[in-house]
Amino acid sequence: MLLLSTTSVGREEPVKASRVEQVRTILPEFDRLAEATLKKTGVPGLAVAIVCDDQVLHLKGFGIRQVDGSEPVDADTVFQLASVSKPITSTILASQVGKQGLNWDDRVIDLDPAFRLFDPLATRELTLRDLLCHRSGLPDHAGDLLEDLGYGRTEVLHRLRFLKQANPFRARYAYTNFGYTEGAVATAKTAGVEWEELADTVLFKPLGMSSSSFRHKDYVSAKNRAHLHVRAGERWEARHDRQPDAQAPAGGACSTARDMAQWVRLQLGSGTFEGKTLIAPGALAETHRPQIVSRQASDPAKDHAGFYGLGWNVEYDETGKVRLSHSGAVDQGAATVVMLWPADRLGIVVLSNGSPIGVPESLGASFYNLVSVGKVEKDWLAFFQPYFATLAGPPRSSSTIPVDPALKRPHLAQASYLGTYQNAYYGPLEVVAQNDGLQLRLGPTRRAYPMRHLDGDAFVYQPVGEMAGGPSRVDFRLGPGQKATQVVLEDLDVHGQERLHANPPNLENQRGADCPSRRASWLHPSARPLSCFKSQFMIPGQRSWPRRSRNRGRWSG
Repeated sequence: MLLLSTTSVGREEPVKASRVEQVRTILPEFDRLAEATLKKTGVPGLAVAIVCDDQVLHLKGFGIRQVDGSEPVDADTVFQLASVSKPITSTILASQVGKQGLNWDDRVIDLDPAFRLFDPLATRELTLRDLLCHRSGLPDHAGDLLEDLGYGRTEVLHRLRFLKQANPFRARYAYTNFGYTEGAVATAKTAGVEWEELADTVLFKPLGMSSSSFRHKDYVSAKNRAHLHVRAGERWEARHDRQPDAQAPAGGACSTARDMAQWVRLQLGSGTFEGKTLIAPGALAETHRPQIVSRQASDPAKDHAGFYGLGWNVEYDETGKVRLSHSGAVDQGAATVVMLWPADRLGIVVLSNGSPIGVPESLGASFYNLVSVGKVEKDWLAFFQPYFATLAGPPRSSSTIPVDPALKRPHLAQASYLGTYQNAYYGPLEVVAQNDGLQLRLGPTRRAYPMRHLDGDAFVYQPVGEMAGGPSRVDFRLGPGQKATQVVLEDLDVHGQERLHANPPNLENQRGADCPSRRASWLHPSARPLSCFKSQFMIPGQRSWPRRSRNRGRWSG
């Protein structure tokens, strides 16, 4: 899911030895570096695959599968791939391009007629290419919070239509797992099968990738699998099980170093594997071509811009040589990377079972240094760690601002806050009394989230899931008779992009409204039609809106 630039990794120098011989020569030094990196960081384990000139030159595991255990990681240990799933998915789509007339520029609505975006123009013109290079206009990471709430793939994709687009269509890059997932789902529908079956049939089985899957149950059932780990102080702990089936094409694949090596061979072989053309070279090459600028150069006089292809980060070094890459990051405990240098027919995959701190990326960059110039030119782990530390930092939340006990205001009677609030994008939100306190209930299973009082009509709850950070503030807005008419959830109000309506079911037939209201709002079914307002939930009888407050998700009851 990450866009990291290492375009300065190693300047090519003329050498007499073949590239294969160069790689073999540096492998002992690379292994020492991998072992030292595990020791320095404490990451429990990792596995590496290195391919050059259609030969698998290195398959090796380091460390252990689970802390407090003794089972070693090896070339057949199954890891969750996170967003390294994306270039695998684009490989599968490339296999279908040209078959039955499928094209990268086919309209999604022709492949999956039920799919809709908020903007009718985008709905009508959206193509597979748009989804796979993240230029649909959807907000960054659109749909991920719905997944955290427990919604499945079909429901998340359906609810994207209620999310106002953050960017002009095709004008800007914004990374969206569920937009990417829709591209895969639409393609599978043209083949008349589920996505997971299509992946098995056209990629995993032909390549002999017997331990690879887009099904989480296959990862869980693998006897030789790497557990997820997060850092807790000075140690690593296996706390989580990340279930990514909802966004499997974008972040839910699992595989081994041995299997991934076969896929790298296919990529570097331009769609040919063991002498047989499995994917049309032109269709696969299109995934490697820049489609949109994903990272602007901070200083255009000195720096390179970054580009995104179809499931690949595409970058060029000082000599013009292309490097294809993609990182995968699961905050709940996995970090992965694939890096390819097609001109050298060279590639590396690094899979790890610790949350992202830059380990796979630093090893990939160091590997290319060793191959191209014979030494590691900088401490790449130190280079990447600040970036990942910033990503992993606690989210800003007004719930963490201390309240002076002398100034703290009491809350009203519980009855003032109770009720069911409606929101087209997130679904109903219930506030119920439980054990002398209040609970939020959200998502398809109405998961309970206890709240504690903060100040006045403000409370705090703890979100859960891959996107969750620390505690989030909950604000109630009062109407006549000191009855709450609106509730604002800070963590869910991140895009500011949703229409509010009195009767959410009627949204199915409403498209392209100009309302710039925000997405984290719930409305009571009997409320009157609402004016534009950011993410909120409405209570029946509300007549006016309170002032907007910055970065607050709102439900109305």
